[in-house]
Amino acid sequence: MNLEAVKKFLEKGSAGGDGDGDANASTIHDMPSRFFENFIMQGLHIELIEKGRVLCSMKVPRRLLEEIEIDAKALRVGKTVAVVSVELRKKKTGKIIAQGRHTKYLPVLSKM
Repeated sequence: MNLEAVKKFLEKGSAGGDGDGDANASTIHDMPSRFFENFIMQGLHIELIEKGRVLCSMKVPRRLLEEIEIDAKALRVGKTVAVVSVELRKKKTGKIIAQGRHTKYLPVLSKM
């Protein structure tokens, strides 16, 4: 998977941004259907994409006058279980404001 192409695609919100739509198409087909759609629509800015990790930021409501950074890491992805860790930090100070961990059962696909 070409992670830089995914990053460009997500930040522009469309595959045709740089005239290289075919290169992005194969990357997007490898991803779960509509996986990042809500992130794009809510104004999430992708800072970094690495294998097993996504770092992004977003503005919180004006009354808080704050930008937060969201660091998500895939800790383990096996055949039947995946574990993900997420930290939310204040972007200016790096102070952690929330942490979470999610374990997801990955159903085995039928071979029928």
